[in-house]
Amino acid sequence: MEAVTEETPPTNSPALAAALAAQDVVAVAYALRNDVMIVPQLVVNGQAEQVRVFGREGTDRRMLLLFSSAENYARMVPDEVDPQVMVGDAQWLREFLTVHQQVLEMVFFDIAGPHVMQAAPADLMSALGPLPGESESGEGERGE
Repeated sequence: MEAVTEETPPTNSPALAAALAAQDVVAVAYALRNDVMIVPQLVVNGQAEQVRVFGREGTDRRMLLLFSSAENYARMVPDEVDPQVMVGDAQWLREFLTVHQQVLEMVFFDIAGPHVMQAAPADLMSALGPLPGESESGEGERGE
């Protein structure tokens, strides 16, 4: 008989937390490429279906907030009873930034503390490097 166990995804990234604590841009980039990040989810009608982004009043520009732990996100929204998050990785972040780069003004990490950092979406894309199977120029690999 085969045992089926669903692995619970991590709700924190010790690598990202350590990089933010050190305020080390290179270590943050490394953590984003090789570990996970916690992403707030927007709950609509009881369903957490999409990424929750934030914006300033009177502007159509948005900010993506990423966290080193679900606890740090909960600290930012203390009045929410059950703040929902998802776990993202480097591929998810590249895809999200690619699709939404026209409306994203900035990406903040652990905005409620204890160690806040921010980056422009274009800088994050550079730090993440090309998608697997892409060359540095962004062109797909072709076997001819």
